[in-house]
Amino acid sequence: MNIRLTINGHRIDAVLNDSAAAHDFASLLPLTLDLKDFHETERVAHLPRKLDTSGAPDTADPKAGDLAHYAPWQNLALFHRDGETSPGLVILGHLSDSKDIDRLATADRVTIEAPA
Repeated sequence: MNIRLTINGHRIDAVLNDSAAAHDFASLLPLTLDLKDFHETERVAHLPRKLDTSGAPDTADPKAGDLAHYAPWQNLALFHRDGETSPGLVILGHLSDSKDIDRLATADRVTIEAPA
């Protein structure tokens, strides 16, 4: 599923994968979330609820541009750098264009929606 992130007035396209967690995330859209830095690798925000992670691998190896759900903390994570393998992390999708990854590093707020 295609989604759109808006950060500081810039529209960024992304694609969600076909996992249960990604479908559950899409059901929450549209969302506007305040973001905070986490380890200078990702921007994180608390989701309104935990996502369905049935069928997800136990760990994930996030890459720059990934959108992920960290189930233990009920967070959305937007990776602007490659991250470490993490138990409880479920990759939801990825930015469509790598040139947009740098915008994630300084984002304080994001709106995520399904494009019309």
